[in-house]
Amino acid sequence: MNELSRSDEVSLSGAALRGAPWRTAAIGGGAITAASWGMGVLLPGPADLVWALGLGISLFALIATIGAVSKPNEGDRVTRQARHWSLRHPWKFALLPAGITAVLDYPVQLVLDGEGVFGSAFQSLWHGLLVYIIAGILTVTMRGRAGSE
Repeated sequence: MNELSRSDEVSLSGAALRGAPWRTAAIGGGAITAASWGMGVLLPGPADLVWALGLGISLFALIATIGAVSKPNEGDRVTRQARHWSLRHPWKFALLPAGITAVLDYPVQLVLDGEGVFGSAFQSLWHGLLVYIIAGILTVTMRGRAGSE
C-alpha cells in the first residue's frame, strides 16, 4: 500500500473542503460573533471582541468542515473520493481546518489583543487545537456515511 506524503494529505483535505458550505459557515461564524459580542455588551462585565471573533472563526471552520463531509457522495469524482478519504482518516483531515483557524485567528489576536507575537501565536494555536479535536471527533462520528466506494 502506498503511503501518502503530508502534502498529498493536505491536498486531499483541501479537495474534501471544496464545495463546503462556505456561505453558511460565514453566516454562522458572523452570527455567533455578533451574539457573543452583543451578550458581552448587554450583560454585566466587559465585552470581549477578541473572544467573540475567535469563537466566530472557530465556528466558521467547524461548519465548513462538517458540511464538507456530511454528504460524501455529492460533488465531482475527485471531491467524493477526497471526502471518503477524509471520513476514513478524520484526524489527518482535521489538521487543515485547525490550521485555517489558527491562521485566521492569529492577526485578530496580534492586532486586537495586544499580547505580542508569541502570546498571540499561543492563543491562535490553542484555538486551532480545539477545532482539531472537535472536527476530528465529529468526523469520526460521521464515518458510517462513507459507505462503499
